[in-house]
Amino acid sequence: MIKTDGIKEYEFIRALKQRCQETDRQVIATVSRILQEVQTDGDAAVDRFTLEFDGCLPLVREVPREVLDQALADLPAELLQAMELAKKNIEEFHQRQKRQSFIDAKENGVILGQRVRGLERVGIYVPGGRAAYPSTVLMNAIPAKIAGVREIIMVTPPQKDGLANESVLAAAVLAGVDRVFLVGGAQAVAALAYGTETIPRVDKIVGPGNVFVATAKKLLYGTVDIDMIAGPSEILILADDTANPAYIAADLMSQAEHDPMASAMLVTSSKDLAGQVLMEIERQLICLDRREIIERSLQDYGAVFITRDLEEGIRLANELAPEHLEAMIANPLESIGRLSNAGSVFLGNFAPESLGDYFAGPNHVLPTSFTARFFSPLSVESFVKRSSFIYYTEAALKEAGPHIVTLAKQEGLTAHANAILVRGC
Repeated sequence: MIKTDGIKEYEFIRALKQRCQETDRQVIATVSRILQEVQTDGDAAVDRFTLEFDGCLPLVREVPREVLDQALADLPAELLQAMELAKKNIEEFHQRQKRQSFIDAKENGVILGQRVRGLERVGIYVPGGRAAYPSTVLMNAIPAKIAGVREIIMVTPPQKDGLANESVLAAAVLAGVDRVFLVGGAQAVAALAYGTETIPRVDKIVGPGNVFVATAKKLLYGTVDIDMIAGPSEILILADDTANPAYIAADLMSQAEHDPMASAMLVTSSKDLAGQVLMEIERQLICLDRREIIERSLQDYGAVFITRDLEEGIRLANELAPEHLEAMIANPLESIGRLSNAGSVFLGNFAPESLGDYFAGPNHVLPTSFTARFFSPLSVESFVKRSSFIYYTEAALKEAGPHIVTLAKQEGLTAHANAILVRGC
């Protein structure tokens, strides 16, 4: 437990920031080599690195349409129903994010406007290592589809049998993915960014991955757009003495099971509640499959902060800017306006983080590593581009011309001024 005093909590914050900022130089060197070779050698380099890191090549590079359709047909009815309901909720939420183009026609003949349109082609990376994530497919592809993206390309590592996970393929069909390629790692990200003989070049790459995938996205930003630089997962639970300690313990561990470097934090002014939560963690942990990962995560990056009051807890939560913030407090809706820095906020005892990960509708691709101070969740806006347009009549330009010339001359840009003057303005 950390009793906040203006010093101890910031020592933990500094340690957490250090975790987020560390990138192994060897990883950077390896990824840089992969990117360069894929850019030069295309599919041949992709195959070389797949053999080097995975030990074998997939049975096919691109999953045939009939295999995709069959994966959906073979999906167990219970899982299909859950996916369809999740898809409905995700669609309904993201439809409300759509922005329209606009035109502003003024009385003097000037026409100004903005055109909003979907990107041409987007790549989605879906992990396929220790677990399969059909929810990642839904959360990334559905807003892209709503945004009007013309073509969605998905890459995912094959399983040991050389095939793709069927639930991931089924989710791809449900979400409207156009093509699926069996390739993973930094070589998959490079293939999407540069294009190869078989894998199309995309305009933006989204989706989570391991440190090699994240580093590849970071190094390729500018060559291609990306969603965000995602770090280890985080949850912060802000709780008062009305909260249920069993719920808190369960929710902390739901994030800790992602990764040994995940961070699960409790902020409360109740020392009694904190003690009950720690006992609940011990009780529940025995039954969980990923016990070793959870224990390591909690030991290395978990924390229980004891604050003087709720207001101090809110200030600390905003300082930590977590990916997921659960407010298990009395009247949580009254505090929503003061919880300023979080990827997604979960209010009350019956809005666990798992609800957001799978089903509620808001996106689960969220900023991590303190970046919720300035980054936003993945959304429809992540998949559109905006361009403005301007039309002036001769009379309107003559009216504005002297002001433009004055501004241009002030900046020493006489050619800018000349472009106005040459038109008789």
